[in-house]
Amino acid sequence: MLRAGCRAALSRRPPGSVPRRGAGGAGAGEEGLKQTPLDALHRARGGRMVPFAGWTLPLHYGQGHLQSHLHTRRHCSLFDVSHMMQTLVYGRDRVRFMESLVVGDIAELKPGQGTLTLLTNEKGGITDDLIVTNTSEDHLYVVSNAACADKDLAILRDRAAQLQATGSDVHVEVSDNALLALQGPSMARVLQAGLSDDLAKLSFMNSISTTVFGVPGCRVTRCGYTGEDGVEISVPAARAVELAEQLLGVPDVWLAGLAARDSLRLEAGLCLYGNDIDETVTPAEAGLMWTLGKRRRVAMDFPGAAVIMAQVKEKPRRKRVGLTSVGPAIRPHMAILGPEGRPVGTVTSGCPSPCLGKNIAMGYVEAAHSRTGTKLTVEVRKKQHPAVITKMPFVPTQYYMAK
Repeated sequence: MLRAGCRAALSRRPPGSVPRRGAGGAGAGEEGLKQTPLDALHRARGGRMVPFAGWTLPLHYGQGHLQSHLHTRRHCSLFDVSHMMQTLVYGRDRVRFMESLVVGDIAELKPGQGTLTLLTNEKGGITDDLIVTNTSEDHLYVVSNAACADKDLAILRDRAAQLQATGSDVHVEVSDNALLALQGPSMARVLQAGLSDDLAKLSFMNSISTTVFGVPGCRVTRCGYTGEDGVEISVPAARAVELAEQLLGVPDVWLAGLAARDSLRLEAGLCLYGNDIDETVTPAEAGLMWTLGKRRRVAMDFPGAAVIMAQVKEKPRRKRVGLTSVGPAIRPHMAILGPEGRPVGTVTSGCPSPCLGKNIAMGYVEAAHSRTGTKLTVEVRKKQHPAVITKMPFVPTQYYMAK
């Protein structure tokens, strides 16, 4: 049930097929799907490969989804996230360029500091959620969702061309690097053995360019999609397998796939683009107003600002909430019903929680029913089952902040 539920959630995401310059060293696989530089490694180690956002990626390995999930929470797992688009933005006007597209305060980022931000449209909808880092090497490093790669790259290039036409200095380049995520409580001990830099000084959402286990030209960013302490390592594609094998040589490190990544992020209360947020959802509805910089709120100079700030003032009619229940698992698209049995919302993500031993879900409900502790029901196979609005994250996050 766990594997099927997570796979079902994953399969709904639209395929991305951005024509990237090698796409992280990717090649073409079955049915034209792209492959990451680690494709052969996944298959050799028993990965069950499935289509995802135009790529072929491992769903899980021999130990299964449940054990993989719990191992990440207790020890450390390595995820191949090379399908995500990595973009480099150069030029003296790079910050102004980025702020013309996203809601975050990019100008306030210190060298090496990053932030989660939102690419919005003129209606206030979320086109994608991105991580933007102000590197110490005079460029911005941007990570986008694979399913949004085509549209994101078109938006970035079109805006760059518009600014260039008026004399601005900005240039967008797609990186060939692979991307590996090392996640879990023993991450720092494992990775520190291959670094000269002191990880104790690297806080959550901060980034360094360094050599990792003898592989130069890597970017290590302390972030991830599991709620655990972790890093994402952007590594030259030609040496990605070498680095992965070095990390997997540590007994504490297991490979993990899409199924564990999905259930881990849901326990952490993190959105999946295409399920929990999309172009029909605004930051106010999604509970993501914290991504809007104070200066940006006042200036209202990002796409959809008038719509979003009006929602903040008037209060959104629907809100993203967490749900818990016992009994049959809650799945996406199931109806959420109010006390009178009237539909008041819809589930967007859901699966049994390996850590909590009960069902967890995310969805949108009418604002009047969004208070934590509110008792509702979810319609599962035409039967109503009790559910409770629950504060997220469902499992406490372990993000690291340097002292």
